[in-house]
Amino acid sequence: MEATPYVTIVLPCYNEQDHVLDEVERITKAMDSSGYTYELVAVDDCSTDETLARLEEAAPRFPHMRIRAFHRNGGSGTVRRIGTQEARGEIVVWTDADMTYPNERIPELVQILEKDQTVDQVVGARTTEEGSHKILRVPAKWVIRKIAEKLAGQRIPDLNSGLRAFRKSVAKPYLRLLPPGFSCVTTITLSFLSNQHDVYYLPIEYAKRAGKSKFSFVSDAYRYILQVLRMVMYFNPLKVLMPPALWLVGIGFVKFVYDMVRTPFYIPTNTIMIVLSGMLIGSVALLADLIVRSRGE
Repeated sequence: MEATPYVTIVLPCYNEQDHVLDEVERITKAMDSSGYTYELVAVDDCSTDETLARLEEAAPRFPHMRIRAFHRNGGSGTVRRIGTQEARGEIVVWTDADMTYPNERIPELVQILEKDQTVDQVVGARTTEEGSHKILRVPAKWVIRKIAEKLAGQRIPDLNSGLRAFRKSVAKPYLRLLPPGFSCVTTITLSFLSNQHDVYYLPIEYAKRAGKSKFSFVSDAYRYILQVLRMVMYFNPLKVLMPPALWLVGIGFVKFVYDMVRTPFYIPTNTIMIVLSGMLIGSVALLADLIVRSRGE
């Protein structure tokens, strides 16, 4: 194994015994022919099947693979965070071991970062949706993505793709923000966009996954929405809080005028409450923005 690999590929593995070696072989074959020095960090997230055993048995065949075994299940976000923190490469690649992403195209993502120093992250933007709960998942993801685009102020072709490459030096300050679950990919996307780091979207095909999906529609969709709002609040709270504050103040002012015409010199309690609510939310927005701008990051 090279002492200082240029690329680190973080591969979360959880109950992938039937296809994990096929994925490892596909990745190593692509990287071996690319000419890039690399390490493949296969992280077993406390699988309950034979995933870890099969990785360890096959390890001599893959000299660039390094196995990391967790003693308890931490979630894909925890795997990616720790894998990135321990990465030795200048470029870090995230992907999955479920055969859904075209991992043979990983060198393309790395090449974009290598050739264009203005780009800090390359995301494999999926052109199809093959996940579970497709009927519910597609419209839900569209709504979440549109909310993220509105709050981030730019177009996002794929908010939560699991295939991406980025510069470790740029991502390092944001790793502590990664949640333990699937929304970690949303977090790293919004962290880069909210801080004016250029993100390049490379169209990719998305295959039907091998094995059983770990995605829970209700709980994970809720976490995605919550994480989008949390990240924008963290970097730009005015975009979340100021619009409702201005709307409340505006509605309260219109109602005040209406009340003065209808009943002169009498202001109903609900009018006062609407105006005060808007002013309070606006004050919190300004205070939150002051805290954000005073952080030493």
